[in-house]
Amino acid sequence: MQITRQADYAIRAVRYLAKHDSSQRIATSTVAREMKIPASFLAKIISQLSIAGLLHTSRGARGGVNLAREAKKISILDVVEAIDGPILLNECVGNPGICAFSDDCLVHPIWVEVQETLVKRLRETKFDQLASKKK
Repeated sequence: MQITRQADYAIRAVRYLAKHDSSQRIATSTVAREMKIPASFLAKIISQLSIAGLLHTSRGARGGVNLAREAKKISILDVVEAIDGPILLNECVGNPGICAFSDDCLVHPIWVEVQETLVKRLRETKFDQLASKKK
């Protein structure tokens, strides 16, 4: 499993915004430059995060983007799912009947456990924690 480049960029953008005062609007061009994200790609990401209720956007001379809620209330899972949709390690995790081996599959419980662990970790990791880290 690999996170999409778009989700990775989204996480970087939200982390950047979390490091700033949430009332301060930051130009998307600044976010793009500082986080080394292609501006045209960032525009699409910002739109998706805005639709998901994670960011506020405004146009104009005083426009920009800022977090729609406190960084401590936004998780990595929120951002990844806003961009990529629900995490599904293997299609059988979401729909066990899809697999011809579902009745006696020894790997299925492992996929379920790994996905639960991953989702839990991403849900528990909030952007206030990430914003306070140096790297």
